[in-house]
Amino acid sequence: MLYSLARPLLFTLAPERAHEFTLYILDKAHQLGLMQQKVAAKPVTCMGIEFSNPVGLAAGLDKNGAHIDALAGLGFGFIEIGTITPRPQAGNPQPRLFRIPEAKAIINRMGFNNDGVDQLIENVKAAKFKGVLGINIGKNADTPVEDAVSDYLICLEKVYQYATYVTVNISSPNTKNLRSLQSGAALTELLQTLKARQLALAQQYSRYVPLVLKVAPDLSTEDIDFIAAQLLQFKIDGLIVTNTTLGREGVENLPNGKEAGGLSGAPVFEKSTACLRQFSEVLAGQIPLIGVGGILSGVQAVAKQQAGASLVQVYSGLIYTGPTLIKDCVNVMTV
Repeated sequence: MLYSLARPLLFTLAPERAHEFTLYILDKAHQLGLMQQKVAAKPVTCMGIEFSNPVGLAAGLDKNGAHIDALAGLGFGFIEIGTITPRPQAGNPQPRLFRIPEAKAIINRMGFNNDGVDQLIENVKAAKFKGVLGINIGKNADTPVEDAVSDYLICLEKVYQYATYVTVNISSPNTKNLRSLQSGAALTELLQTLKARQLALAQQYSRYVPLVLKVAPDLSTEDIDFIAAQLLQFKIDGLIVTNTTLGREGVENLPNGKEAGGLSGAPVFEKSTACLRQFSEVLAGQIPLIGVGGILSGVQAVAKQQAGASLVQVYSGLIYTGPTLIKDCVNVMTV
């Protein structure tokens, strides 16, 4: 109810300013002990990890891991921070975030703006959160795509001991050529190299941290078959389906609908869920799936489960429906 009252005010602000202001208010409320949403306990085990409930926060909202404790108060079963890169970078020029309220959608071309992996680690170390923490890693924009593996290795090595799982983001549309890593020899090299380093780090720290891949919804059947085969070959621990879409179905004639970037929110639900279902059919339960994209209700979270997801994540839906979305999803999901 409080969010429904606050949302009209927040929507008078520029989207990026509203994002920053919301996190500021959330932090203050947490410090005062005012932000603690009670969510039903629905433990689920996935990738060898026990989650308090199957609803998580998708990467992108807290890129630097600076608001972990406040976000944990909303009742998430897990929190994913990032995308983080080896070196700090400003991201793309503003404006780079656009609301499309008529479609409950968002377009962003943020470009992995973040303070760098070292600062993220300091923020994680300062947080009191003891739950499941995913850390999402990427490459710097000025690193040539043919050298991308080195950036992912740097991030993996640095975050490994602080993460419950690590997500490899090769599906953002806002870093030039990044999505090319989803296919062919580039994907093979990336997964083979990261898997070898994951196993070495597991031995070094006497702790196995699952490695998860995050893919785009804009994949052909051939793409899905190839990615699935690579995941199985290199024993990747999980798959997040999906990131934002380059498609504009449902927003093409609306204000901001033609802005460049990735589209999220309600219009991506069907496409991301169809992609999830295809991966589920091909993988046949051999690798756990995390469903994300367009969840604005508990019913849609259940639809992701029915399409093959063991866990779900939300982000854009929070902007339109508020934190009660988390509780609504947990209440109706089965474990």
